[in-house]
Amino acid sequence: MDLKDIKSIVDLMKKNALSEFEMEEGDFKIKLKRDAVGKPRKGEPVMVQEAPMVLPAATPAAALAPVAIPAAAPEPEGTEVKSPMIGTFYRKPSPDAEAFVEVGTKVDADTVVCIIEAMKVMNEIKAEVKGTIIEVLMEEGKPVEYGQGLFRIDPS
Repeated sequence: MDLKDIKSIVDLMKKNALSEFEMEEGDFKIKLKRDAVGKPRKGEPVMVQEAPMVLPAATPAAALAPVAIPAAAPEPEGTEVKSPMIGTFYRKPSPDAEAFVEVGTKVDADTVVCIIEAMKVMNEIKAEVKGTIIEVLMEEGKPVEYGQGLFRIDPS
C-alpha cells in the first residue's frame, strides 16, 4: 500500500463520516483515527455547504383558502406584582399557616403578599400597590425568576 492508497482511504473516511479505519493484510497493519464527526481539528479548514432552497409548487389562486390571523392577546388587566429576586415562591409564612393573600383579598402597598426564599433567607414581598388581588400567577414552592409575575392586582 502506498501513500496514494492511504490518501484515498482518508478521503473515503471524510466522505462517509467515519472516525476510525483499521486494516490488516499479512504483515501490513494500518489504523487511522479522526476527531469526532462534526468537530474539526485545530487548523483543519471547515467546509460549509448550503442546502438548495426548495420552493413549493405553484398553486392556482382559486385553490388558496383564506387564512385566519389570530388577534393579538388582550393585555391582562391589573398591575402585576413582580419578583424582585431569584428564589423559591411561598404563599404562606409556614407550611401549616394560611396564605398571606387569596384572590379577592384587599391589599395596601405595605401588605405582605408572599415570601421568596433566596440563599436560605426568607424575604417578605409587599404588594407595593393598593387594590384587590385578582390572580395568583405562581404555585407554592416553585422557583421564581427576577421580574417574573407573582400576583395581579386590580388597583381600582
